[in-house]
Amino acid sequence: MVTLRIALRYLLSRKSHNAVNVISQISVAGVAVATAAIVCVLSVFNGFSELTASRLSRIDAQLRIVPTSGKVIAGADSIARMLSADSAVISSAQPVVEERALAIYRGRQVPVNIKGVADDYSRIAPVGDVVIDGEFQLSDGDYGCATLSVGSAIALGAHPGFYDLLQVFTPRRTGRINPAAPTRAFRADSLIVAAVYEVEQSEYDSDRIIVPLSTARKLLDYTTEATAIELALQPGVDEKDAAAAITARLGEGYSVLNRLQQQEQSFRMIAIEKWITFAMLAFILAIASFNVVSTMSMLIIEKQSNIATLSALGASPGMVSRIFMLEGWLISLLGGIAGIALGVILCLAQEWGGFIRLNGDPSQLSVTAYPVQLQWADLVIVFLLVALIGAAIGAVASRFSARLSRLRPAEA
Repeated sequence: MVTLRIALRYLLSRKSHNAVNVISQISVAGVAVATAAIVCVLSVFNGFSELTASRLSRIDAQLRIVPTSGKVIAGADSIARMLSADSAVISSAQPVVEERALAIYRGRQVPVNIKGVADDYSRIAPVGDVVIDGEFQLSDGDYGCATLSVGSAIALGAHPGFYDLLQVFTPRRTGRINPAAPTRAFRADSLIVAAVYEVEQSEYDSDRIIVPLSTARKLLDYTTEATAIELALQPGVDEKDAAAAITARLGEGYSVLNRLQQQEQSFRMIAIEKWITFAMLAFILAIASFNVVSTMSMLIIEKQSNIATLSALGASPGMVSRIFMLEGWLISLLGGIAGIALGVILCLAQEWGGFIRLNGDPSQLSVTAYPVQLQWADLVIVFLLVALIGAAIGAVASRFSARLSRLRPAEA
């Protein structure tokens, strides 16, 4: 406690040289600014993650069954009927088929991701609610209908109506290919463009096309196979409990994914970007903390007489080292606490007022200000980082003081 009291006294008292006071203030400010930047950046990443999570329900199924190995589920129709029989838990279970394909419309060719769905797919996901042009439907007389994402519609120059038919090509999965007739290496079908949808998420809006399940199976030579089975639950049914029950019922070979797990790749990328940015800012904080080393050097020089007095009173070199180690740690800690407080204030102000805006036309943006979300876990991690860096800086400073404490009082 004696070493801590002396360190606190050195921290709070004014120094005889004004330059030492100025350097100390700069050191604290540098640590505070770097710490506040870390808090703000982490909160922005949290905000984008929360924003993504809040929009998952617009087109994703509540639960999605996929094979753990391979690409397709054999006998998907019978599995869907078996699950639909549990009407107390499952409102609807439908097989879907997804695959890459080539779409051609009025001479424009665009690679797309087709998704074949059943006629009553609206029971699984409310696609009609996100349609911005036309009407969501899967058949019109003798022709099947396609609902295009806004990105694929723009790339193809397609509009809902009977202007031209949309042609979809996929490579043949079975049979022998004749090099002399390369066009026979593909299966094709023609569809009417019925609607265009937009969910304001790039992975859904860029290149997706919703087609009838029968069309997708015809293109891929499937009968009862599917790449996934999507489920809608009855109101009030807990997703976690339902997923566990379905997993136990189906046994090994299947994975049941909720909405967050279906978007796992997107959330993983946000998390990776968040912690890579955190590592970079932590490096900047470490560099800013080197100012504390210069502050401690000036302080040790100023306190030479005090060091000599403490040594004459019987203070060991280890005690003197601990005093200045605690001093360096306290300076970093003071700057860190100030920075965390500043970062929290800035984040709350942004969350309340949205002062920092996103670039672009506000009429075309669903979110006009940077979203932020404070998380206590992040604040704890930042505090521990500052404390760790402060301890390292204090250890460096203690080496200088240890050398001076070995001098005689007269020499000091």
